[in-house]
Amino acid sequence: MIPPLLSSVILFLAASTALADKIDDYVEGQMRRRRIPGLVLAVVRNEKTTKTEAYGLANVELQVSARKEAVFEIGSVTKQFTATLILMLTEEGKISLDDQITRFFTNAPLTWKEITVRHLLTHTSGIKNYNSLSGFEAARRLNGNKFVALMASHPLEAPPGQTYSYCNTGYNLLGYILESVTGKSYWTFLQERILEPLQMHHTASRDLKTVITNRADGYEIEKSVLVNRDSDLTDVFSAGAIVSTIPDLLKWNAALDTERFLSKASRETMWTQVTLNSGERRPYGFGWRLDEHKGRRVIWHSGSTAGFTACLLRFPEERLAVIVLCNLGEQGTATHVAKGIADLFPPSSVVKSERP
Repeated sequence: MIPPLLSSVILFLAASTALADKIDDYVEGQMRRRRIPGLVLAVVRNEKTTKTEAYGLANVELQVSARKEAVFEIGSVTKQFTATLILMLTEEGKISLDDQITRFFTNAPLTWKEITVRHLLTHTSGIKNYNSLSGFEAARRLNGNKFVALMASHPLEAPPGQTYSYCNTGYNLLGYILESVTGKSYWTFLQERILEPLQMHHTASRDLKTVITNRADGYEIEKSVLVNRDSDLTDVFSAGAIVSTIPDLLKWNAALDTERFLSKASRETMWTQVTLNSGERRPYGFGWRLDEHKGRRVIWHSGSTAGFTACLLRFPEERLAVIVLCNLGEQGTATHVAKGIADLFPPSSVVKSERP
């Protein structure tokens, strides 16, 4: 006769295997339907990685299979790293969230004098999003002063704090603020303070000149035909230029549940919805979206660059996380797949363990 506890473990393992099979079936179906060349994923439950897998191709022309260690652009998932670095400096007393950003840019226009670091973090600065503008190509390798000079001629779209409007400009400015305060490049500071401590050795800038082992190629769909992504890229810098891997992002996801980089108070601030001047709340914190998926509270962010999409979902009450990276630039692709995987793990299926 099988002891009751052992019987429960066997049933749980059988259920986990069945769910793993369902994940494979779901992902493979989505890849066929959405024509996704390659995809890698991870599922974390109760601080344990229960599944990592790679599907499809990292390079279609050479028929190179995707690997679990493949390097993908993560787009705006970058923002949570930038926000964390800012909060680290606030804990050290080097930056205040309520500092006016004109403190850091001598050539900032007068219209920016009421904009604070907090406004940049929460997409409430009123500054125009630069992605639709010319002059910000990655090949130009802009520095902070040149970036500000280009933006200075564009009027604010709203007074600071009045509206929420997703703005990559703000997160690039945060990167330049980090450089101004530390005297180091954004990439060096990121490496020293987060990547090296976590041994995230395959996370870096997407710089196209750099040879990156296992880098996946990006693709788009144009007129129903799969094509290589356009290499004439916008410089998304600290708003979206990180490349990473599933193993590295698993380390990052685990660190978010600890005080390795930020105090509990700072993490709570980061994961609190922004309040507009009117008192209205919007579902964004500092580098994270904060809302619900089918009634389940989720802390998350997506990423989209030419040829790539990414998504990191965290369901804090369920201690469930889903990470998806893929090399198709159709916006929302990775997010759709990640949420579909999360749907295979309804709250009642999550076996919770006692926290230490």
